[in-house]
Amino acid sequence: MTTAPTHDWDGTSGENWVVHQLRLDLMLEDFGAATIAAANAQPGEHVLDIGCGAGATSLALAESVGSTGHVLGVDISSQLIARARSAKPDGAPVTFDLADAARAPLPGQAFDLLFSRFGVMFFDDPVAAFAHMRAALKPGGRVAFVCWRSARENDWVRLPMAAISDLVTPAPADPLAPGPFAFADRNRVSDILATAGFDDIGIAPFDTTISYGYGKTRAEAVDDALALAFAVGPLSRALASQPDDIRAKAAAAVRAAFSAQPGETSVLIDGAAWIVTARSRGV
Repeated sequence: MTTAPTHDWDGTSGENWVVHQLRLDLMLEDFGAATIAAANAQPGEHVLDIGCGAGATSLALAESVGSTGHVLGVDISSQLIARARSAKPDGAPVTFDLADAARAPLPGQAFDLLFSRFGVMFFDDPVAAFAHMRAALKPGGRVAFVCWRSARENDWVRLPMAAISDLVTPAPADPLAPGPFAFADRNRVSDILATAGFDDIGIAPFDTTISYGYGKTRAEAVDDALALAFAVGPLSRALASQPDDIRAKAAAAVRAAFSAQPGETSVLIDGAAWIVTARSRGV
């Protein structure tokens, strides 16, 4: 497959995800499990895992499809694909490819299921991307993915950004631009899928408590949550060009915000997403 990288997933973002992989997988675990349940992959099915990252969801899906099925995990980050390949158990029915599912050549009518855990919000042209991937589905093929709802409903963004609001004013974000919250509007998601050739569209809210950061003690957990917020997500981008004194004040403010949350070995915060299911039209 050929690749067409977008954003910086093959650069700083990919490196940060590799460094913080265990923390991020812990943070996203409930979302992935709920989406895998909604996808209902069956023994013998073939699955395309879009934006597979370090491979946690691909390996979980492989357990569902068994030895008679197969999972192809694709991602545009060479660092994450390398990590996924290194973690693959011998004999697991999984292949990992460095590829952009929105553009890469895909075998026609080869997959029973398109799956993604937070990997579909970054497409430059989401209608074209889903139409392209739909061509790789077998007749009657399904799609199941999870995407974030709004930033204000997700504490991993809301808490740190509110904490620094007196220090930094981030540039206004285009809600339709590729990014983590590009699919926050459920009507937009439905329109994208319908235009791309899907029906039986279901969009269900999913709320859970996120374990953010990890530590053996409460203090270590808060320290780790702070480090994670500074490395990955909107806070890291908002502070990227700020001087050291602003960054220090921001760190103190965000630490206080996380310290006010419950949790012993992780900071417990609210997370909100959509779990989306659909079926290829015309069958």
